[in-house]
Amino acid sequence: MVKQTRREFIKLMGLTVASAGASCLLPGCNGAGMVVGGRKKKPNIIFILADDLGYGDLGCYGQKTIKTPNIDKLAEEGMLFTDHYAGSTVCAPSRCCLMTGFHTGHALVRGNALVPLRPSDVTVAELLKDAGYSTGIIGKWGLGEADSTGIPNRQGFDYWFGYLNQRHAHNYYPEHLWRNEEQVKLRNEVDHVIGGQDRTPGGVATKRVEYSHDLFAEEALSFVEKNKGYPFFLYLAVTIPHANNEAGNKGMEVPSLEPYADMDWPEPQKGHAAMITRMDGDVGRLMAKLKQLGLDKNTLVMFSSDNGPHKEGGGDPAFFNSSGLLRGYKRALYEGGIRVPMIARCPGRIKAGSVSDHISAFWDFLPTCCELVGVQAPEGIDGISMIPTLLGRPGEQKEHEYLYWEFHEQGKRQAVRMGDWKGIRQNVAKDPDGPIELYNLKNDVGENNNVAVRHPGIVAKIEAYMKAARTPSEHWPLP
Repeated sequence: MVKQTRREFIKLMGLTVASAGASCLLPGCNGAGMVVGGRKKKPNIIFILADDLGYGDLGCYGQKTIKTPNIDKLAEEGMLFTDHYAGSTVCAPSRCCLMTGFHTGHALVRGNALVPLRPSDVTVAELLKDAGYSTGIIGKWGLGEADSTGIPNRQGFDYWFGYLNQRHAHNYYPEHLWRNEEQVKLRNEVDHVIGGQDRTPGGVATKRVEYSHDLFAEEALSFVEKNKGYPFFLYLAVTIPHANNEAGNKGMEVPSLEPYADMDWPEPQKGHAAMITRMDGDVGRLMAKLKQLGLDKNTLVMFSSDNGPHKEGGGDPAFFNSSGLLRGYKRALYEGGIRVPMIARCPGRIKAGSVSDHISAFWDFLPTCCELVGVQAPEGIDGISMIPTLLGRPGEQKEHEYLYWEFHEQGKRQAVRMGDWKGIRQNVAKDPDGPIELYNLKNDVGENNNVAVRHPGIVAKIEAYMKAARTPSEHWPLP
């Protein structure tokens, strides 16, 4: 697969409005936007990404204990996806897939090592910026360190506030955050030396004053306020409910355990629930801001999680049934590690209370945005626009031949979803031609029954995809 450079792509396409047949999500659309007062008004786009939130952690996905009324309301007023997948089972590669439209067989970043995006990489922010959007990211980035080619301001974002490094993001009370290319000092004090070893840039705060998530919530409201007169793209990548991995069993850092402080639960589980409910409240504040500013009906809001639930910082996915009916959690390629919540809301165009079983993934976000605003998506990406599904026209929706993942920890793994079939190969580093587990997700969503011996033809086809779906990578080799 030949990947165009950013300059080549922009020169070739000119970022022109897509063909007249391209659909637009919002009412009154004409070409690239909504016609208001004789002028085209392009739809705003907000993508909210939770961190390590499980498929079963939200009320609208079956959670019975943790309170998430505002996110549940998003689902009530929009579309809930049952078969949506993260880019990976850990954060950095998942976010790379979201930003660039490639799965982990083709993406530059395929693991959590610090590999920055290159100038040639085309991000969804860059495409939207060139289409006239004000672009902002608030929260966690993970795709480039300071002064590298991968920082948000060099990858299409006009405004950036948060953590560059995913390990730095473990700490909810950091010494500093980044605003554009400058460090912003906070009033917290952090001990970087734990167990005799320097764990920079993580650490544990010994003085806790400014909780990073609360700062992100305020920044998001401010970004919307400042850009209310222009089409904008806001990527709100919160860090909740990720654990502070350096804090041991006290890693579920949250200023208050309310409304769960009096529950007879272990403290990490109180923290897990409190973090999610805190995030939910801030989602509610953001939606209220859109209504206050009259932007509610001209904004597509999407909500998801970067991978399945974690078992870190005292967390226990089984306590709240965070994976729902799915098997596994973060770092597994079973469904619990990669199938994630996805909610899309846009009043008047996305049918309220609708549910879709369209098989989709993070790499579909970039082409969806391109079709939404009327620009050509880069050639050769792995994503497919979900606009027909969002508009309630499933008969027009193109389907993936297959979805592919590779994971570069714990012996390396590969997985393929092909229709209702799911194949997983474990320990690829040790045995690249090892057995493939096969599951029929239609009648075994929990992946309890490996039926590989009964379907050798299906296994052979999945194995062929595992070989063909990836390009070699110097950073992420497979045997």
